[in-house]
Amino acid sequence: MARSELTIDLGAVCTNWRALAAMNTGETAAVVKADAYGLGAAEVSRALAGAGARTFFVALAEEGVALRDALGPGPTICVFGGHMSGDAALLRDADLVPMINSIDQMLRHVESLPGRSFGIQLDSGMNRLGMEPGEWAALREIALSQKPVLVMSHLACADTPSHGMNAFQLQTFRQMTDGIDAPRSLSATGGILLGSDYHFEMTRPGIGLYGGLPFVDALPVAALSIPVIQVRDVNPGESVGYGNAWVARVPGRIATIAAGYADGILRAMGPKASVWAGETRCKIAGRISMDLIGVDVSAVKDMPDTVELLGAHQSIDTLANAAGTIGYEILTSLGARYHRRYVGA
Repeated sequence: MARSELTIDLGAVCTNWRALAAMNTGETAAVVKADAYGLGAAEVSRALAGAGARTFFVALAEEGVALRDALGPGPTICVFGGHMSGDAALLRDADLVPMINSIDQMLRHVESLPGRSFGIQLDSGMNRLGMEPGEWAALREIALSQKPVLVMSHLACADTPSHGMNAFQLQTFRQMTDGIDAPRSLSATGGILLGSDYHFEMTRPGIGLYGGLPFVDALPVAALSIPVIQVRDVNPGESVGYGNAWVARVPGRIATIAAGYADGILRAMGPKASVWAGETRCKIAGRISMDLIGVDVSAVKDMPDTVELLGAHQSIDTLANAAGTIGYEILTSLGARYHRRYVGA
């Protein structure tokens, strides 16, 4: 079989959630947008609900509808994108909570869904989503009289603890919200790690649940094994792959493995990335193509049927470093062709 296998450890996801939850005294939600960062929102969310999570965050109303189908009634599902035009029926029928980002969204919500739950997102300095201080000041009393279930903002630099933006946003968020009678939330994974000043009544970890930085103590969640299709000998001067980008200097062996950039293995990581054949590290040889990758297995004595790209030997952040990106992109890029296997539920 030339189909790679992606193993998702749901037990590790739950352990990571519990570890982050233990760091604060308020409620710990779970961010499962983008199909739980590419790992399967239905499976991940059901496991987290079993572990005790009661509030989940998605980016879009459509994601929330699919999540409600997976979770059933009960858990709260919040939508970061707020109440967009055309969302009213989706929000109502799936019992979703939009995080209102502007006066326009507030008007749309109270006119189309009067009395329905909502939250509010404030811009404390990131200039991405949420009401700016002046807009919030004009709307604050009216909005609070409607009893929002949550008031939140988002940190821009939480993965850099010493960055001055963290303290600035904390101060701004407090100035905008101190004294209100509604739960507050400022921190995702990085903010949780900044300490109790940033926790408020709810935290909402995302990447830390899935084994990524900045939560260095996170258990790995994703493992990816790739079948070996063919192994061949190469002589000095022979090239491998497109563009003659890799040329053998000494006699060796090349394995062709069954995955590529169509599976979310970013082409940019090729020059610096490796796979593992058992306990032997093997560098990628040449360019990553759509469905195939060449690997230098000259040092492997007993060639296994599969090699490891993610797992015990390297994390999503190891691959991210090779590609010049972040672990989030590695996870959310994982393709649809993998056979997905869930363990540890």
